[in-house]
Amino acid sequence: MNQTAYHHILDSLITAVISVDTNLLIQHMNASAEMLLSASSEQMVGKPISQCFAPEDPTPAALLDALREERNCTTRRAVWRTHTHQELTVDYSLTPITESGHLIIEVQPLDRLLRISREEAKLSSQETSRNLVRSMAHEIKNPLGGIRGAAQLLARELPDEGLEEYTSIIIDETDRLRDLVDRMLGPHTLSERNAMNIHEVLEHVATVLKAECGREIRLVRDYDPSIPDMLADKSQLIQATLNITRNAMQALLENKDQLAERPSITFATRIHRRYTIGRIHHPLVVKVTITDNGPGIAPELIDDIFLPMITGRAEGTGLGLAISQNLIGLHQGLIECESEKGNTQFTLFLPLEQKHA
Repeated sequence: MNQTAYHHILDSLITAVISVDTNLLIQHMNASAEMLLSASSEQMVGKPISQCFAPEDPTPAALLDALREERNCTTRRAVWRTHTHQELTVDYSLTPITESGHLIIEVQPLDRLLRISREEAKLSSQETSRNLVRSMAHEIKNPLGGIRGAAQLLARELPDEGLEEYTSIIIDETDRLRDLVDRMLGPHTLSERNAMNIHEVLEHVATVLKAECGREIRLVRDYDPSIPDMLADKSQLIQATLNITRNAMQALLENKDQLAERPSITFATRIHRRYTIGRIHHPLVVKVTITDNGPGIAPELIDDIFLPMITGRAEGTGLGLAISQNLIGLHQGLIECESEKGNTQFTLFLPLEQKHA
């Protein structure tokens, strides 16, 4: 079998395979390795493999040690920093070929598997939390109706009209609790699905935001105009997005004197291909990012912000993000969050075509 045939076989593998010589000069990279390292085999052949890595990455030195010692080794969950400043979590194996003096590097990327595992755990935790909240909400709602009815009957029987003030307080507070419970329960299904474009949702939210904060916050758009329409419940997507942007707006306005630059919120849209959410693989997914330059979310809250009643604001209810996650979940999507001071980013993933689980 000639060399071209071997290269053709390697290119058909999902595992990334790189072959280097005794000087760590690249002899061949299969298609998976090209995608992983964002480098073309045609351009990289004959060049040092160190050019695929950031200068501070120790991987090329480890490859050279393995080659000199002629030993096989496997490294688990190594973090590679590539020449594009991207961090990759990988398992990789080194196999020296003594006869030819070559080193074969087999690389299995783990980022996608780790992300899917994290998402599954997050979705499971959120579903457990929602079920618990719904059970509690139903148990709370039933006696509230009895309390309200009893207060109304008591108001009719009171001999002194001045005492009705107290029954009115009971009724008003009961109604407030009932409204809170209704928000905790949230919708269980999509009310209606129509063809719509995600940018309609974002522009509606931007208009509401502009009306509420005027020119105090700069709104930036970074849209991909090629994103096609999707079947979705427009009002629910507006509500989910509005909850996120209002949180960003409040954080910016409350801390605007401490910001290094003018408060801003950026809306960006992109298409992701072959994306897995939970256990469902989707050929096309709309990625919406909402980024603000506010103070950031406290590290101790970041992992729990989508759970009900978790909030970093004294006057917050902790329901907005939980409701948003629920509404996006009804569209088989997911919300993720990353935050540091000066950069908080919420990312919404929405499948263009929803599938049966």
